[in-house]
Amino acid sequence: MCGIAGFFSTKPLPDNTSEIVDAQLESIKHRGPDSFNAHLDRERGLALGHSRLIINDFEHGAQPLATPDKSHYLTVNGEFYNFKRHRSNLMAESQRFLTKSDSEIALGLYRKFGIDFLQELRGEFAIVLYDQERDELLLARDRFGVRPLFYYVSSNKDTLVWGSEAKAVLAHPEVEARLDPKAALHQLMQTIVPGMSAFTGVHSLSPGHFLRIRKRNGSLDITEERYWDFDFPTEEERPKEVNEQDQVERIREELIDAIVIRLEADVPVGCYLSGGIDSCCILGLASGAMQSPVKAYTISFDDDQYDEAPIAQEMAESMGAEQNVINLKAEDLYGQNFIDTVWHAERTFYNTLGVAKNLMSKKVQESGYRCVVTGEGADELFAGYPALKRDMFLHGISHEPASVRAEYQQALEKTNSLFKGAILSENERIHPAWMSLCGFTPSWLQPWMDTLDLARPLLHDDVAHELRDYDPIAAIADRIDGSMLEGRHPLDIAQYTWSKCQLEGQILNWGGDRVDMANSMESRPPFLDHHLAEAAVHVPPSLRIKGNTEKHILREAVKGVLPEVLYKREKFAFMAPPAHTDEAKKAKVGELISSFLNEDTVRDAGLLSPERVTQFLNDYRADTDPTSLVRKDALLNHLLCLHILHHQFVA
Repeated sequence: MCGIAGFFSTKPLPDNTSEIVDAQLESIKHRGPDSFNAHLDRERGLALGHSRLIINDFEHGAQPLATPDKSHYLTVNGEFYNFKRHRSNLMAESQRFLTKSDSEIALGLYRKFGIDFLQELRGEFAIVLYDQERDELLLARDRFGVRPLFYYVSSNKDTLVWGSEAKAVLAHPEVEARLDPKAALHQLMQTIVPGMSAFTGVHSLSPGHFLRIRKRNGSLDITEERYWDFDFPTEEERPKEVNEQDQVERIREELIDAIVIRLEADVPVGCYLSGGIDSCCILGLASGAMQSPVKAYTISFDDDQYDEAPIAQEMAESMGAEQNVINLKAEDLYGQNFIDTVWHAERTFYNTLGVAKNLMSKKVQESGYRCVVTGEGADELFAGYPALKRDMFLHGISHEPASVRAEYQQALEKTNSLFKGAILSENERIHPAWMSLCGFTPSWLQPWMDTLDLARPLLHDDVAHELRDYDPIAAIADRIDGSMLEGRHPLDIAQYTWSKCQLEGQILNWGGDRVDMANSMESRPPFLDHHLAEAAVHVPPSLRIKGNTEKHILREAVKGVLPEVLYKREKFAFMAPPAHTDEAKKAKVGELISSFLNEDTVRDAGLLSPERVTQFLNDYRADTDPTSLVRKDALLNHLLCLHILHHQFVA
């Protein structure tokens, strides 16, 4: 795991190129503090930078890497888990390697397969590869977007700048740090357009895509192509009859394989452990594969309604794991830890879970570990989120009697009442762009449509005028490939659209890579292994959500390692207690409000109306409705984060 940065130009690079790359790498040194290296070819306009976190090949794995004949150069952030097999095959075909690093196989596979080499890679990665023979650059990102990769193209298209984080792109002197008004509105409503960053002109490379950059007549010819997608079969393609046990065994086999290969490293590997099925089954299956007790790390909150630590403790004890519990209170979730998490995430977040995970990854690093396996992705593959269940009940089980559907829906609303206003909307919302795209408006989007109704009136008059014709809900829909939804079951549609918008932009950002790498700690999510994903899409919707039970097929596949209470338990959203839930949190968030949402700070940022923000804060303090408070808590966090971003990167 590492950080990558650099730039590519049609012109020879300036004399201070080395200093520019150093500044880029310095901005992301938390991602790879062990070494900093660069390959500079000023005449060809190429600067490749790499900051290294050593997980494999302690002695010889420094990057950028090159082929023995110096015809190809490479930087990688990530891991390739199938590297030993590929390495052996390539050596049998006369290729040679200069290191024992897993990253180096990308060079060998590229020389063998050309651009199709991406199909051969198994893991989580962001790649920059330079083909000197063609004078051509390639940027590529893993299939689900576990590892981040940002880029900027100059206005005259003669320079491309990239980095593992937006801050590495902003460190280049040609890139101005400005908050994008459209992105600001999206962040206030929680859901960003896929590919959008907080900053004007800085883009996030789409998961499962690559950029191909060639020089043409003094400018860069840049094309973006997709090499993989989360592809559900059409309903017509699905077999009429499926053997459930066969499905259970296939999922179990692929999951075990995905976990076992992620336990291989030249450093010890631990596990994140919440009280959910996803991380618990990973701990259970990892315990079977490891020769010594697994080190498990658990977050405990000071509110019993949100705390899953007791179930996690039961799981750890049943597996003989060595559990480390980090107990978090108001003073931990707000204050400087909140501010630091915003800097690492480079986007706003609706809940302080990201702060909690930042602190947990710090605990992991302090305990001497720098690599863990995690549970992200299980809900995307096996329909674990409450909003996905709601869409299944509303649109996916029309064959069931209305009374049965109503019973399921009522049970769902009751068990998720704590999260209404953020996870679920209290009233159905529809939008024509999504009705046209999906046939319905996905339930995961609807609460953020409600939040948009609160956020948009807060815009500064000038910004509101600039965005008067901009529909953020339609803009998100415009980035979804409708061909991937045609003929699919409603549950498939809900899962696909969530994964394209919320997985990469939220779960894998402030819930994953960005807060883990904040502390030089690599996280590996087995559920986002593409072999497992390709098996999961073939599980019928009725086995992903069976009756009123979400993730049914996963429960059956791993029930042998789960405590009975967890096997039978309904999905519970993993969130930190919101600010309104106790006086200590109200006081701590009040300190942040004083610093970042006072009228002078809001006026300086220029995005929102100081007077209307003040009125919102007054309404928030006076509110007593639980659902309204959950929604306003989310918006309050977004407002704070947005102005912290302005303070950190712009002001």
